[in-house]
Formats: sequence, C-alpha cells, structure tokens
Amino acid sequence: MTTVVFLILPGVHLLDLAGPAQAFFTAGDFGHRYDLRYVSGAPVGGPPDRAPAGGSPVPDAATVASAQGLPLVAGTDWPALGPDDLVVVPGWRVGDDPQAWPRLTAEARERLRAHHAAGGTVASVCAGSDALGQAGLLDGRRCTTHHAVQDALAARHPRAHVVRDVLFTTDGGVVTSAGIASGIDLSLHLLAVRHGPALAARVAREMVVYVRRNGTEPQASAMLRHRSHVDDTVHRAQDHIDEHFARTLPLADLAARAGVAERTLTRAFTRATGVTPLRYQQLLRRERAEHLIGQGATVESAARTVGFEDSRSLRRLRNVTAE
Repeated sequence: MTTVVFLILPGVHLLDLAGPAQAFFTAGDFGHRYDLRYVSGAPVGGPPDRAPAGGSPVPDAATVASAQGLPLVAGTDWPALGPDDLVVVPGWRVGDDPQAWPRLTAEARERLRAHHAAGGTVASVCAGSDALGQAGLLDGRRCTTHHAVQDALAARHPRAHVVRDVLFTTDGGVVTSAGIASGIDLSLHLLAVRHGPALAARVAREMVVYVRRNGTEPQASAMLRHRSHVDDTVHRAQDHIDEHFARTLPLADLAARAGVAERTLTRAFTRATGVTPLRYQQLLRRERAEHLIGQGATVESAARTVGFEDSRSLRRLRNVTAE
C-alpha cells in the first residue's frame, strides 16, 4: 500500500491539508488504498493536550495549531518510506514577514531530501513550497506557489525557477501547486499519473470537483480539462472512454451506455466538453502515448499500447495542433 505523509507545520490551512487527503482517501473507495500519515515538521513543545476524536491518545504525537483554529494531532516519528510513497507539505497562513514563516526541523529537512534522493515524490500546496526550498529541493527546478507569496519564494530561494499563474508544476519528482484548492488539482494529477485518468475522474466526481483548466500548463491532463461540467449523461460516456480509451469505441455503444441516442450524445458531449467523443478519445491516447515516450518507450511501442495498429496513426495525431 502506498503511504502518503502529510508534513504539517504551524498555521497550516485546513483545505491545503484536507483537499489532498480526501482525494487520496477517496481513491481507496475505487480499489487503490493509500495509507495516510500525519507528521509534525516543526519543533514541538510537548505532547498533545487531547486525544483525537473517538480514540485514545496518540503516542509520540503533538498538537499543531491550524490557521482556522482547529488543533490537529500529528505524529513526531516518520514511517519507513519507499520510492512509490509520497510526502506532501500543505501550506500555512503567511504574514507580512517571510522571516516568520515556519522552519522545518533538521530531521524533516533530511527526510525530505532522502526520500527524493531515493526516487520518491515530494509535493507542496501553497506556501508549503518554501519547506521544499528549505530542504534544497527547489534549486534549479521549476516550482510555483500562491500568487501572493511568489515574490517572497523567489527571494528566499533564488536558485528556484518560480513559475507564475499556473495551478501546479512538476519537475524531477518535485510537484508544487498554487494554493488552497489547487492542492486538489495536484492530487488528481498524481492519481491520474499513477493509476490512469479513469481513476482520477472517478475520484473527482465522487468529490463533486469540477476541475479548473489552466491552458498554459501541460500537466493539466486532457481528462481534467474536459471534466469541468455537470452533465451526468456526458460523464457516463466519459467514464467508459477514460477506462477503455485504447479500444475501438463505436458511438452506438457509447450512446447506449449513456442511455441516449447517438445524435443526442454527440450534441451533449460537444456542448459540455467542446470536443466530440472521438476527439476526446484521441486526446487521451495522445497524452498517454506522450507519457510512455517520455518514460523511454519507442513511438511504435507507445502507439500499440494506446490502441493504434502502428506508429503512423500516432505520428499523425501528434502532429495535430493542440487545442
């Protein structure tokens, strides 16, 4: 089971933490369970003053104050992590003085560095990117944060390449997001990369999240870009395409699954997503093929994996101008 460690610092924003935690928790409802752990990343003054709701006191734990006033119980011991595990640093409420931002413990900095060096992924929401910077993980990398603290982040970590006006960035196992609700976008992206767009779409629908599009950021997947609508008929068709995009999917079959006539589905699909069902399937195929090629697969191998008989069709599709 994949472990996700949430590294919690004083003044943490609840949605920065709860949004990603809910996304990974919900993935378990669809067969991909994640072990969620919560660890304090700042010096603590003593044990928690209360147990978590409905439970006994947590050993080796401390209370961390959230920005919204709700005290959170976090552990002080790190679990063993492998390359497939994640560490996520939620953001905190920032003031006018960046020098007053929370400082990581030496252990937390070293844990972040070691996990990344071992091939693991580290991620941040909002000002949490500063914690990654404290660990030296932003040096020479693209990153982002909340628009209100981008200048401060660039000043504090001059070797980082701060990208502005995007929802999230990925660079060499370091994933950073803009802030607050964008942590959900980041989490859906990670789920899509790990388990495919169908799983991420199901999680988004379960959370009633209609993901925003960022047209300048290629990490915003085709599935996410075309899911920002509330047409359940179209969602049903998309669910089937997401899960079986490598197969031939006749329009008649899609319409039958959606419970409408073919023309009705085509009109509704185009109105809701801006593309036809076939074009949507092609976008998923191209995106998956690009990912495989980026991981070292040949164009021929990638083409066959996503459902083409040979590479010529994929080459033609790759030459089509992106939306």
